[in-house]
Amino acid sequence: MCGIVGYIGNKQATPILLEGLKRLEYRGYDSAGIAVKNSHEIEVLKKEGKLAELENIVLADSPSGTAGIGHTRWATHGRPSDNNSHPHYDQKRDFVVVHNGIIENFQEIKDELEARGYLFESDTDTEVIAHLLDFYYQGNLRETVIKVTEQLEGSYALAILSRRESDKLIAVRKDSPLIVGKSEGENFIASDIPAFLNYTNQFYVLDDGEMAEITQDTIKLFNYRGEEVSKDVFVVDWDPEMAEKNGFDHFMLKEIHEQPDALRRVLNNRISSTGLNLSEIDLPQSINKIQLIACGTASYSCQMGKYIIEELARIDVNVDLGSEFRYRDPIIDDNTLVIVVSQSGETADTLAGLRLAKKKGAKVLAITNVTGSTIAREADEVLYLKAGPEIAVASTKAYLNMVAVFYLLAINFAGQRSTISEELKTELIDDVLRLPELAARVIRENEELIAEKAKGLKNCRSAFFIGRNTDFPLVLEGALKMKEIAYIQAEAYPAGELKHGTLALIEDDVPVIAVATREKIYEKIISNIKEVKSRGAKVTALTFAGNREIEKAADNVIYIPALNSLLSGVLAIIPLQLLAYYTALERGCDIDQPRNLAKSVTVE
Repeated sequence: MCGIVGYIGNKQATPILLEGLKRLEYRGYDSAGIAVKNSHEIEVLKKEGKLAELENIVLADSPSGTAGIGHTRWATHGRPSDNNSHPHYDQKRDFVVVHNGIIENFQEIKDELEARGYLFESDTDTEVIAHLLDFYYQGNLRETVIKVTEQLEGSYALAILSRRESDKLIAVRKDSPLIVGKSEGENFIASDIPAFLNYTNQFYVLDDGEMAEITQDTIKLFNYRGEEVSKDVFVVDWDPEMAEKNGFDHFMLKEIHEQPDALRRVLNNRISSTGLNLSEIDLPQSINKIQLIACGTASYSCQMGKYIIEELARIDVNVDLGSEFRYRDPIIDDNTLVIVVSQSGETADTLAGLRLAKKKGAKVLAITNVTGSTIAREADEVLYLKAGPEIAVASTKAYLNMVAVFYLLAINFAGQRSTISEELKTELIDDVLRLPELAARVIRENEELIAEKAKGLKNCRSAFFIGRNTDFPLVLEGALKMKEIAYIQAEAYPAGELKHGTLALIEDDVPVIAVATREKIYEKIISNIKEVKSRGAKVTALTFAGNREIEKAADNVIYIPALNSLLSGVLAIIPLQLLAYYTALERGCDIDQPRNLAKSVTVE
């Protein structure tokens, strides 16, 4: 969950490395550092805290050189500190390394190295790699790296710089993402595409067990046996401006506003007034069960998908967190379709679930945002989210497109199984086509109102979100956003469960956000609102335009445009995203980089 950058070329490396780290700071911001090779040594600068702290010391001592590596950290081994910051090096500073992942056997290696006289300056697992490089080096850096990887257990992406062979960088990948950017007279290493989009749109995506030897003019790819491998260049179609704030105060607000366009992209060529077109994937016709696997926000899109698919297509759907799925000995076989969902396509627990599902004979469909990601490559079929780069840690547009993809799948399955009428199918398709326009309306008509309502949440310690049926996954995601960026203890509950304990927590002026978009249980959620109101709660309700009777039960009401209530998942989440954003703004929180969190969870 750390960000790695590397550069070798004909320009000064320091400003390019810092620019790359800025674009990857969402991957970790406990500390940051760079190492730059000049004519006689490798200079290392690193600092605890956000990247701005590193920039301050770089201003005072800007390393000169045209080759270097950098790192922004999310701590796993060793608390955030200057010593634990990357890059790490051996005692002579002949070898410098940055690392994303976890070396599971580092203590055993460290004990052996200390017995040989090696001294350690940090508490990290990474430092053992630098000392191993020194121990094994016999004149060939690439061969040395292969020997080192043979000693390592766990997950890692590495970028390595050596004073002994200063004309090259080495990149290594096992389980943690790493890409190599290709350009004229300069080449790049990064954990993620946005790092160097301003310099190139051509990348090699390293697979597990692959490494790259990179010079100013060449990129050579090898496996761990030292055999050279050939690989196609992946050309990225993202506009570099998509990774910029473009006048918005925060990436999260920009990405909320980008959701109508993101929806247009994910729907384009897949649905029209004449029907669905999912010919890009080949799904089995004989499935009798669907298993959904994801983590965090993506798991809430899966819970929404469960409701939608079961209601329309009448297929049994299970949802598991990636971190739990492989530990419960799941019952799946070749008649099960497994759908894994991950914005980054690198989520470690979700990837492990994918691999287990394939071992058990299931066909796997991936829903992901990143072309060429590990999950995309290892799945049997892929539906891309086409949301564009998402920089804020709290996901918005990727989540929205996940839900939109589940609508497409549900309608597709229902059509195949003849479980809905042609009239209903036509109605649903027409409403899905309206979603981008209606999403834009929700933002335009509600943002100012929600910003004002957020002022009332500024000083609250806790908040409750309630909903029923498809509204329950919505409030789970809404509460998560409030927790992630506003640091409010926000809890989501099925509204029908209030009497089973939750009412004990309701007292005067406790904020309750109630979502009421499903017609078949609309009256029941109104009763639930009255339950919490009678115990002193201050209720903000979210419902379709025209449902005026809810005003008698709630203190405030936010309205979204009316459409088939099964499709409310796209429109209703937007006000909850905005509410979390503006509450965090009122509370002075670091919205794009919330404490203790990072964007892509690439370690277990």
